[in-house]
Amino acid sequence: MKGRANSMIRLENHLGNIELSEEYFACLIGNAASSCFGVAGMCQSGTKQGLRKLFSKRTYADEGVRVRSEGKKLIIDLHIMVIYGMNISAITKSIVNKVRYTVESATGLEVKKVSVYVDGMKS
Repeated sequence: MKGRANSMIRLENHLGNIELSEEYFACLIGNAASSCFGVAGMCQSGTKQGLRKLFSKRTYADEGVRVRSEGKKLIIDLHIMVIYGMNISAITKSIVNKVRYTVESATGLEVKKVSVYVDGMKS
């Protein structure tokens, strides 16, 4: 059960404890980010996603997404690939706003920070 504990985000409120899987958030966030204008795709973030990509050719919704909790707030890291010639600043602002809105409206949890890393470009 130790591995499972690491993949859960635990928060406590006046009603009790809330446990949500990181995979749920990663899929929710990955879909929101990849649907933004100018995003060519998501990039692997970390060794686990890199190894998974090596052994499987399919794409995963949580690719390039890392979610963790700090207190009662969420911190989100995104690794993306943008379309060449697009305004990177505008793309990242759009992603931050959409991801924050999507997570907060779907879960009711507050997002403390969204970090977007542009790891590549695609023509």
